[in-house]
Amino acid sequence: MKSFRILLLASFTGLALLLNAQPAATLRPSFTLQTAHFSLAFQVGADGRLYQRAIGADDKAKSQRADEAYPQAGDGYFWEPALQAVHADGNTSTTLQYVSLIRTNEADGRELTRVLLRDPAYPFEVTLCFRTDRERDVIEQWTEIQHHESGAVTLERMASTSLLLPPHNLYLRHFSGDWAKEMNPTTELLTPGTKVLDSKTGVRAHQFGNPNFILSLDGEPQENSGRVLAGSLAWSGSFQCAFDHFGDHVRALCGVNPFASAYHLAPGETFTTPVMIWTWSANGLGDMSRKLHAWARDHGLRAGHEPRTVLLNNWEATFFNFDFNRIAGLFAPAKEIGTEIFLLDDGWFGNKYPRTNDNAGLGDWQPNRARLPDGLAPLAAQAIKRGVKFGIWIEPEMVNPKSELFEQHPDWAIVQPQRKVELQRNQLVLDLTRPAVQEFEWSIITNTLGVPGMSYVKWDCNRYLTQPGSSYLAPDRQSHLWIDYVNALYAMMERTAKTYPNIELMLCSGGGGRADYGALKYFHEFWPSDNTDPTVRVAMQWDYSYFFPVMALASHVTHWGHRPMHFACCVAMSARFGMDLDLVKLSPEDKAICAGAISAYKKIRDVTQLGDLFRLENPHQGIRGALNFVSTDRNRAAIFAFQLKDGEGKPVMPQGLDPAKKYSVHELNPAPGRAALTREAGTFTGEELMRDGLKPSCGKALEACVVELTATTN
Repeated sequence: MKSFRILLLASFTGLALLLNAQPAATLRPSFTLQTAHFSLAFQVGADGRLYQRAIGADDKAKSQRADEAYPQAGDGYFWEPALQAVHADGNTSTTLQYVSLIRTNEADGRELTRVLLRDPAYPFEVTLCFRTDRERDVIEQWTEIQHHESGAVTLERMASTSLLLPPHNLYLRHFSGDWAKEMNPTTELLTPGTKVLDSKTGVRAHQFGNPNFILSLDGEPQENSGRVLAGSLAWSGSFQCAFDHFGDHVRALCGVNPFASAYHLAPGETFTTPVMIWTWSANGLGDMSRKLHAWARDHGLRAGHEPRTVLLNNWEATFFNFDFNRIAGLFAPAKEIGTEIFLLDDGWFGNKYPRTNDNAGLGDWQPNRARLPDGLAPLAAQAIKRGVKFGIWIEPEMVNPKSELFEQHPDWAIVQPQRKVELQRNQLVLDLTRPAVQEFEWSIITNTLGVPGMSYVKWDCNRYLTQPGSSYLAPDRQSHLWIDYVNALYAMMERTAKTYPNIELMLCSGGGGRADYGALKYFHEFWPSDNTDPTVRVAMQWDYSYFFPVMALASHVTHWGHRPMHFACCVAMSARFGMDLDLVKLSPEDKAICAGAISAYKKIRDVTQLGDLFRLENPHQGIRGALNFVSTDRNRAAIFAFQLKDGEGKPVMPQGLDPAKKYSVHELNPAPGRAALTREAGTFTGEELMRDGLKPSCGKALEACVVELTATTN
């Protein structure tokens, strides 16, 4: 890699000396973006344009116009473009030619490459930006657009990435759903035409799908073999991922959705697209995920190397029906079974319009005097006195029409004039493009998070946009709403994270409505779904784990589906463990199971959350799901088996162990009254365990087994 950099620097130094001697178009430099096992190759053509060699293509393949690295509309390119602009003089064509390349070495094997392209007829520039993480085979890609024309340029398409792939045997795995039905996988062969995954909802934009997908170059993706490329767009708003299959190539165009999002770029202003995260593996989905998880712990989420604590939420215990004493009465039982944080959910605010249901109160963020006569501080103090931290639920972006805020500022809501107002969950979205709304929402955050003893915040978002009108934006800038809202939201989230570095933040959106690294970098975790039925969560968490480490997946034990408590606890233990239960009403038997699960979780959470994940048995395909985690030093491991249907399965075959080390075997928190693990208390080499497997102590539907492996010197 070092020699490559020296050669490249030399070639571009020589190029600079020759610029005055001959046209740039005749020099035809080339360069490669390189990680440990992945590369993207680029070549400047005789026409001065920048071309990309398709991933996996023959190095001797001749570049053609279809291979342009970031194709522009209006000047000869007639497939789906990455860029479509209307210049200040009305010209609808753009031509971009190569100008220069700058590489900057960053810490920890990360390198930033900036490639400048310029229109020869206009003072209009595009910079293609790539950050490579060598060891993780991750490339972050985004685009910066700037100009110095006489007036505004209108951007109609502005993709973050425009990656070329081979057209043969290329499969796409993507994910769709709805509320409580998130993350359902579909795998399909890409055929000629354009396949589009998108969202046009602006806010809570991932409710029906999400901007995470997998491309497999060797047929349907496999867990432990084959070339795969994960794509994850770091954007919480309307997105588009289009796969344009034409001729000899497939082009992946990903970024903000161009639908209704024309953006008027002023002279000197820079438009920066969302970041697209690519992760490569030549050894299947498991290796791909482990690399992406390692990157995410370093760069994708907050405190990525700190194991998560155990949380108890009151929502499914009390819903809106509570007061100070009802909530305070949950603190001692919470401490008794081992939980570490208590979260007070919706319903704590509103006075003129009390938040006693979801019809009223959003926007009026003063503690309800009838329920909490002295505010939140005494409740937080009582929790701390009982030995648990205190957290709170907020939904700062929303307003109920039945609220004092809406009575005072009806123009702050996003609605369409001349239309009957449409509500979802009895609420509207506040217009974050308006500075007064930004100031108001920041006051909500500071007043709430500034309560003494506050340790945790659940930031929710329970509706999307259906009438995208802003009374603040000018009539010719209404299409800015979709983009400016998200950028203002990120500014608020970033400010929150920096101002309150010691408060843990959960990203929530009525379930999986925000599942992306654009917002997650300001948060510790996200709420994958309101559906907490553990039989659903086994598969759902499996699919989320392609892209996110399990420490980012909040998984709570509830009564959804009325499943056995032991099974529900085991499923939650395999991610970020939490509970939504009324501990006061819990039976002694179930309380003992929960306490045992929490104790077991604390023993292995550093392994599950900071170690490597190996997905073993796909719950979509058999009678059970199984996975295991291995610590980075391979001294410890945790195996999970979830029986979804009756039937004795084969032994679970763990992966990732050190073949030469000996491991002791111990089942954690075994189910009451069930036969013990057959290899309990035995000692086996890693080679034996990976070859022969372990037969779990579960064979009936809704049984589960968690096994701890510990390296021993015996």
